[in-house]
Amino acid sequence: MEKILISACLYGEAVRYDGQHNRLTHRVLQQWKAQDRLIVFCPEVSGGLPTPRPPAEIQPDGQIKDSTGANVTAAFQAGAARALALCQQHQIQLALLKENSPSCGSQFIYNGRFAGIKMPGQGQTTAVLRAHGIRVFSENQIDELAAVLAASDPLQSR
Repeated sequence: MEKILISACLYGEAVRYDGQHNRLTHRVLQQWKAQDRLIVFCPEVSGGLPTPRPPAEIQPDGQIKDSTGANVTAAFQAGAARALALCQQHQIQLALLKENSPSCGSQFIYNGRFAGIKMPGQGQTTAVLRAHGIRVFSENQIDELAAVLAASDPLQSR
């Protein structure tokens, strides 16, 4: 059975920078939970960042800094490397990650000025996973992910 990497915050774990979660409620997610398809992971926590923590954004030069000005790039890189290792360990080819995150954003990230302005881009973990052929979807694309999974995995329709 094909496994899916999922952002821990989407799964309901309180790992966001503000100590909250972004629990995703969708019928197919409940099905995947029941099928034991989901591998839950937070690259930021895995990279060594605490919860709660100051928000972080990718800067125009590619570094990741938090709102205090601290350079947290190494923690984001470590978390991305651990996400890739986990995907390789479980032969994961699909990921459902949190949009807008400096780790997990797949279409949009914040612009690096801490002004709440989004721009096209991808987070550190998404970039690493995609560079290794793993397809990344956001919570806004869960139906598309479900269609891809159904086409590739006959157990999905059960």
